[in-house]
Amino acid sequence: MSPQRFTHRTALVTGAGSGIGRALALAFAAEGANVVVAGRTRAALDETVALVEEAGGTALAHAVDVTDAAGVDALVRAAVERFGSLDVAVNNAGVIRAGLPLADMELADWHSVMDTNLTGLFLALRAEIRQMRAQPRGGTIVNVASNLGAHTQKPGTTAYSASKAAVASLTRGAALEHIADGVRINSVSPGVTRTAMSLLPGETEEGRAARMKEQSPLGRSVATDEVAQAVLYLASDDAAPVVGADLVIDGGTSL
Repeated sequence: MSPQRFTHRTALVTGAGSGIGRALALAFAAEGANVVVAGRTRAALDETVALVEEAGGTALAHAVDVTDAAGVDALVRAAVERFGSLDVAVNNAGVIRAGLPLADMELADWHSVMDTNLTGLFLALRAEIRQMRAQPRGGTIVNVASNLGAHTQKPGTTAYSASKAAVASLTRGAALEHIADGVRINSVSPGVTRTAMSLLPGETEEGRAARMKEQSPLGRSVATDEVAQAVLYLASDDAAPVVGADLVIDGGTSL
């Protein structure tokens, strides 16, 4: 039985319609949290809510585009109006435009990556901190960066890597500025994880497994549940003195 580290707390997860975000929603709910699942596609969010409720948890779906400042502010308000507080937030929403070297990248694709991965995270982080610092017990935030960027590089992913390196830097700066407000902020940097985003064009899950057996010192990709457990640790009171850290979860591929 998992410890109920988040009973009577509210956890907000962006990008919660699939992959790591869905795994996060289920993991927080399993440890007692009321979960707010956010993302662009309502149908996918409803599926996540259904899975949480089937497991005995409580969740609220809220469709939002994280690049919309007013929409993000409304998301935080909706979480507080429904559950009374915002105790944990995980900023997981992200996109990737990969395959071409930087000189061949379209400006629209550059903006798409930066608008969602960096500006969208800034907007969410700002709204979450403003709410948490007004609460008696503050809150914790975990940003999802990547091993690409601050830790390693891969051809064809330069824009994505730049956005995620900026997320790690943004995390450290915000952590330093707001720990005195009772808001504790960290990040995780997953490597190749078992989600659709990590599949190469035309690659199957079996093909990805074979690729990672060769590329990863661990000999495999990372499971979404493994990322979720790392996030839960950073968001919990178990990690109370951990401030501004970036936890790399990639089986050693960036070493």
